[in-house]
Amino acid sequence: MAKFVLLYHGGSPPKSAEEGQKIMGAWMAWFGKVGSKLVDGGAPLGQRKVVGKGTASGASGYSIVEASSLDQAVSLTDDHPHLMSGGAIEVCEAMPIPM
Repeated sequence: MAKFVLLYHGGSPPKSAEEGQKIMGAWMAWFGKVGSKLVDGGAPLGQRKVVGKGTASGASGYSIVEASSLDQAVSLTDDHPHLMSGGAIEVCEAMPIPM
């Protein structure tokens, strides 16, 4: 199994505490659906600073999942709560480094 980073872009924050609870419930349901394939539920990303040449990614959060292929990792985003809030998900394979 390979690891894949789900980078979250955009999306709308909850407008009320009640909406926040509903969104958190959707995230918990997605975590349950993904089950053991979820390596790290992740977190929102905050302040950032680019060191060296380049630009910031603009990612708003991340999760890490395990899957047998990129296509399977992408399929894990079906019904993802971040997509329901108008955001996008970039799925990136974390390439192993032989040591």
